[in-house]
Amino acid sequence: MSCTETLREQGYRLTPQRLMILSAIHGSDHHISAEEIYAQVCAKYPNVNISTVYRTLELLKELGLVTETDLGGGRFRYHSVDKGHHHHLICRKCGRIFELDEAVLKPIEGTILHKYGFKADLSHLAVFGHCLTCQK
Repeated sequence: MSCTETLREQGYRLTPQRLMILSAIHGSDHHISAEEIYAQVCAKYPNVNISTVYRTLELLKELGLVTETDLGGGRFRYHSVDKGHHHHLICRKCGRIFELDEAVLKPIEGTILHKYGFKADLSHLAVFGHCLTCQK
């Protein structure tokens, strides 16, 4: 089911602002910040307020339509769940971001469930550390 169908089914209006926010998220090839979304929406709809972007992102998170990830730099980034799960290794020194294969986390997910009786949501994860170049 698409994001717009989910919103409509849950009784939310498909306002022009919500549709443009969804479009910015879906059109992005990378994780996108609220500020980047706001800039894109504001270019087409100058009367939009940044608080509208934040409220819409919060709604989309609650409905499970986007993920919110801290990739460093003091800002959260957003990603459509339609684009699948993926994970990141982020170098604290140089800021490089590496994609982490989801298969690496499967044993960890099982260990957490078995040892702690806790079903971890590892659908979108950022791990901070130092890359090989910066370790030298």
